[in-house]
Amino acid sequence: MKKFGSLLLVAVFAGAITLGTYKLFLEKPGYTIVTQDHEAKLVTTSYTPTSARGAGINEVDFTTAAEMTVNAVVHVKNVTINQGPANIMEFFYGSGRTQRPQVGTGSGVIISQDGYIVTNNHVIANSDQLQVTLNNNKTYNAEIIGTDPNSDIALIKIDADRNLPYLAFGDSDETKVGEWVLAVGNPFSLTSTVTAGIVSAKARALGSFDQSFIQTDAAVNPGNSGGALVNTNGDLIGINTAITSQTGSYVGYSFAVPSNIAKKVIEDIMEYGNVQKGILGISTIPMGSPYAIEKGINEIDGVYVAKVEEDSGAFDAELTEGDIIKKVDNVDIRRYSDLIGYIASKRPGDELIVSVLREKELFEVPVTLKERQTMIIPHLGFEIKNLTDKDKKTFKTKKGVKIIGVPETFRAYDLEGKVLISFGDEDINDIKDARTKFGRITRYGRTSVTMLNERGEKERLIIQ
Repeated sequence: MKKFGSLLLVAVFAGAITLGTYKLFLEKPGYTIVTQDHEAKLVTTSYTPTSARGAGINEVDFTTAAEMTVNAVVHVKNVTINQGPANIMEFFYGSGRTQRPQVGTGSGVIISQDGYIVTNNHVIANSDQLQVTLNNNKTYNAEIIGTDPNSDIALIKIDADRNLPYLAFGDSDETKVGEWVLAVGNPFSLTSTVTAGIVSAKARALGSFDQSFIQTDAAVNPGNSGGALVNTNGDLIGINTAITSQTGSYVGYSFAVPSNIAKKVIEDIMEYGNVQKGILGISTIPMGSPYAIEKGINEIDGVYVAKVEEDSGAFDAELTEGDIIKKVDNVDIRRYSDLIGYIASKRPGDELIVSVLREKELFEVPVTLKERQTMIIPHLGFEIKNLTDKDKKTFKTKKGVKIIGVPETFRAYDLEGKVLISFGDEDINDIKDARTKFGRITRYGRTSVTMLNERGEKERLIIQ
């Protein structure tokens, strides 16, 4: 028994020596042990040396811009009264309708000391009551002065008992990619929240919006809509409007309406009561589409002119299919969103200098913007335009709008080329009239329109 115990002790001791020798001299550790007496060595992830001034962020002072902005950004509360049955019995027997308030919140930016506030249209849409709370916690009722759903900009006003702090519009065209910016608003009703980031891109196209946006990585969440995007000088360069997210919350990118567009919309609302939108009068081919790839124009640096609208500024300036627009008023145009973003800040009658590449020859031509002559009818998808003198003579009418395009679902009805003269029992005079009347169409409502064919005969179309 003693001999067995001795052998066991020798075996354990020999094993310990062998293991210790392996650990000490042979094994390569997969981790580093850091004691309290020694700091771990820091290793940079790039071999490119930084500048003598450092990484740059320490030289940027956000405090001045933040102090200027927080007092000019307000909390907007939208109260909408919904009426509906309170229970299943009311639904079937109609014994009463219950009013339920629905509350939405957002932000706004004071742009004048007498209480004018710019915000997003979707923040104040369908409101029955609007309330604005300032950074000092004072609350005022607000009235809507005007809205523009296309740009998602709205103008509201409060009557305060004193002059209010406000922000001045900056020039968003001068904003540079990589420039530091602050987003100020009220995310999740957390008032006066300031976040920082950089301009990630300019002239970014978004979904169905017929304009371009400033893209930033400053954190923006629900409730930030309508708030301020400012540079480090405190200049208002954008109105925070949207995020791209599968969760509904910030995941890295946010988008703002450029200040030059917002300013122009606000000035139009205050001066004319609506937005004066000038158009160039061209259409292009989406890059990446099979047609663009087939024609070899998928990688063009500029905007390819696929079609020129009759009686437009581009038509008068003799732009033609195949032209490539390279620059407008010394602003480089590399893609369609660059073009529409710049033109959105202009009005009908404004003259632009357009640089055009045609058959390897670059030249400049003045183009005067005109009022939009076409529109897409909501929910129906018809593209319509004002009548020319020739159209009026052909169709023997002085009123109406011409159908120049229809979606696939209506191709079988032979509608293209006909003239819409009434919506329900109401006459349609022109594009402005059509925009108002067709704006009342609902997705699930019943719609009837009356048309003229080239023989002057009336045709009626009922759409359900």
